[in-house]
Amino acid sequence: MRKYWFMYYLFLWIPAAVSAQPAPDSLVRPDSLLVLREVVVLGQRTATDIIPAQTLSGEALQRLAAHSVADALRYFSGVQIKDYGGIGGLKTVNIRSLGTNHTGVFYDGVGLGNAQNGQIDLGRLALDNLEVVAVYNGQRSAVFQPAKDYASASAVYLYARKPAFVGHRRDNLRTRFKTGSFDLLNPSWLWEHKWTPAIDVSVGAEYLYTSGKYPFTYTKKNGYDTTEIRQNGDVSMFRAEAALYGALPQGEWTVRAYAYHAERGYPGAAVREAPGVFKHADRQWDDNLFVQASLRTTVTPAYRVLLNGKVAYDYLHYLADPRLDVSTMFIENRYRQQEAYLSSAHEYTLSPRWKASLSCDVQYNTLDADLTDFVYPSRYMALTALATSLQGKTVRFQASLLHTFVYDETATPNEAARSKSVVTPAAAASIKPWQSREVFIRAFYKRIFRMPTFNDLYYTFIGNKRLLPEYTAQYNIGLTASHRLGAMWLRRLEAQVDAYYNEVTDKIVAMPSDNQFRWTMINLGRVEIRGVDVALSGEWQTGPVQWSTRLTYTYQLAQDCTNPNSLWYRGQIPYIPPHSGSAIVNGACGRWDFNYSFIYTGERYESSANTIENYSPAWYTHDLSLARRVPIGKTELRITAEVNNLLNQAYEVVQCYPMPGMNVKLILAWTI
Repeated sequence: MRKYWFMYYLFLWIPAAVSAQPAPDSLVRPDSLLVLREVVVLGQRTATDIIPAQTLSGEALQRLAAHSVADALRYFSGVQIKDYGGIGGLKTVNIRSLGTNHTGVFYDGVGLGNAQNGQIDLGRLALDNLEVVAVYNGQRSAVFQPAKDYASASAVYLYARKPAFVGHRRDNLRTRFKTGSFDLLNPSWLWEHKWTPAIDVSVGAEYLYTSGKYPFTYTKKNGYDTTEIRQNGDVSMFRAEAALYGALPQGEWTVRAYAYHAERGYPGAAVREAPGVFKHADRQWDDNLFVQASLRTTVTPAYRVLLNGKVAYDYLHYLADPRLDVSTMFIENRYRQQEAYLSSAHEYTLSPRWKASLSCDVQYNTLDADLTDFVYPSRYMALTALATSLQGKTVRFQASLLHTFVYDETATPNEAARSKSVVTPAAAASIKPWQSREVFIRAFYKRIFRMPTFNDLYYTFIGNKRLLPEYTAQYNIGLTASHRLGAMWLRRLEAQVDAYYNEVTDKIVAMPSDNQFRWTMINLGRVEIRGVDVALSGEWQTGPVQWSTRLTYTYQLAQDCTNPNSLWYRGQIPYIPPHSGSAIVNGACGRWDFNYSFIYTGERYESSANTIENYSPAWYTHDLSLARRVPIGKTELRITAEVNNLLNQAYEVVQCYPMPGMNVKLILAWTI
């Protein structure tokens, strides 16, 4: 069966490989050559997406008091970040309470994967080389995209900075150095070069070290607070990237190579093994390598092709040594993942207002681990997406069907899960009631599922090969409005409001089996989520000062509806606050830049049992930064001072994982 499916996909690939060539000579004017000087246009686009989207880009993104992608995502409505303590802790994203594994993460249009547990650690993705961070609920408002883009309940898109050269320049060089609290040392550099008129090169590297030692408070049994120092939170990380950007007569191509190495300690939960003693000595080593390529070309005015490919290798070494921490048992495991991915997308313009697309993806994953009785799984996955879009003067409509076929193999006979073949739909519509006003009313529906991960199915003594996929159904209705006010002090105002209902069925949960030391994964849970997301942004002018503001608010009622007979039926699910929000204020005056950001997370519970024992109080943080650009000849030095958690609030995102108090950072960025 598997062979027949992959032969089918191969035949779908043949026309893509043949058609992805430069345009024929008949489309090129041979008697003249027109060279246009490069023009860079900066501005803010009105959010007219059919499906709700939130974006931070350019200077607004770089001014945030944020080091990683996870830090930036905290400022989006409907997004929760699980942060297991400080710079070195694991950071995962949960959008509209659907769960981490239902969120796809894409880097320059190609998915980042983790077949082992489905979680992408967003803390390892730095912001310095990113131009855009975007969050989409459901999927992107586009039909010309890989089939994998349709395969998640929500998605995070990261777009790297593309080289831009002013005038006759052929080289750009930017060096940056950050230092601050917790012994932070973080140098980085980025070199951009125009190799030929049609090819640009970008090469960069970054090193980060922090001791991760910061004070935190806890309450002793006799009722008063005392202070300890967070231990074993050190991180040593090196990242390097290189990219080629090429222009074609009727398209463009990109090749990117990425390498990451890190050693870190896991500080663990702040639970005393002995009075006043916090001992954690777990260590982890990571190596991540990938090479990805993309080609986009227009074959005819009515036909476009997009090809993507990727190979990746991930290595993880985890060590828990009782000789260093008597509270733990000895564990030393090594995991190796390999991935190969190919995608072919075709868009056909059937009329000026009607487009259709066909996307075909194939992916292969393997996992090797030195676990007892491990079955060494491999996974073959094929995705086919058929989509269409209609665009009228007042109404826009999009619909898609995604077919997913998954086939697993294991080295141990009869241990592989059954193959799965599923078709899932999505539809979205947008109405513009008044031609003279930028007001859009939109709605979408999407049904999608997530495959059980290798850990869910095959982890020794825990996995369950009979697991079903975890399904979600999403319903959304919303409104986007924007207005420009010309020369008034309020230049522009934009508002987005969305109300939604989500449902998760066959939720995968861990349950104890024959004893408390052996758990297994089962399909048990059902979750209902009702919510409202609000985002307001504006542009202001007061004298010589230009201001931009962004406010977000989220209300979520996310209830565990698994067992009607349970005492905690319809309890709010763990770590989802009913109320949360954020605020960003940016100011610019001459060579000075100012940023203030605020994050609020309301009261929540650490279990579906919403009892006082599981209650977690609300927390909020204030961050400030001030920057000055100093010209030095033909170069520029940017000096930034940051103060994070200005009020030194003690808080925990995850129970028993205390976060840093007030901390400072100095950033020097020199652009040549």
